[in-house]
Amino acid sequence: MSDPRSTNPYTSQTSAVPGTLPAEQQLSAPAIPDARTQQAFLTQAFIWMFVGLAVTAAIAYVVQSNERLLEFAANNLIVLIIAQIGLVFAIGLGIRRISATVALGLFFVYAASLGVTIGLIVSAYTQASVVSAFVSSSAMFGAAAIYGHVTKRSLARMGSLLFMALIGLLVAMVINLFLRSDAASFVISIIGVIIFTGLTAWDVQRIQNGQLQVYTGSVEKAAVMGALTLYLDFINLFLFLLRIFGGRN
Repeated sequence: MSDPRSTNPYTSQTSAVPGTLPAEQQLSAPAIPDARTQQAFLTQAFIWMFVGLAVTAAIAYVVQSNERLLEFAANNLIVLIIAQIGLVFAIGLGIRRISATVALGLFFVYAASLGVTIGLIVSAYTQASVVSAFVSSSAMFGAAAIYGHVTKRSLARMGSLLFMALIGLLVAMVINLFLRSDAASFVISIIGVIIFTGLTAWDVQRIQNGQLQVYTGSVEKAAVMGALTLYLDFINLFLFLLRIFGGRN
């Protein structure tokens, strides 16, 4: 099953793991790891996520400051997006068959390629707007992640509703590509921020509860999938906020 987060026209997110669990997994009750294991597992996922974000930020900085790289990104944007979606599918659908090392390598390749796309996007905005969007997305992501980590309430129902809302949001974004409505774009961005804030809390809870470990069959693979999921939540949150508050050059 594909995750529509990976097909966001303004970014790219993943298949079977980040957005929902396959039917066969939902039918089985996952073994909940002890508190110490939960903490170690979640910590590892966040470490890989932050490394991926650092790779993306470094590549984006180089691209947005180099005219030749910007031209390359603009001329090959569609190819880049298709390749990025392909990488996410490869990780999400192949996680049970590939090693954790290969999955991690593909994640970093994805993060690097998305850095090229992000570099092109942020070049259209002022530096102050980019910084503001980054700070805002960091604060919202952090708050949602903390809530998902500490709450005793199950977020499964909320997550399922948000995932369905995400599919509707993707359809609306595709339609607006043809309508080119600024008002619709603004509303879509606000809804996108709400959805990805909620998905962040849900994903953190799913990661620490061991659901990804049950699906992948490996702690190491689950950490990679958790990192990819959280990475995509943050990237989408950042880009939606950039579209809301960003001042174009």
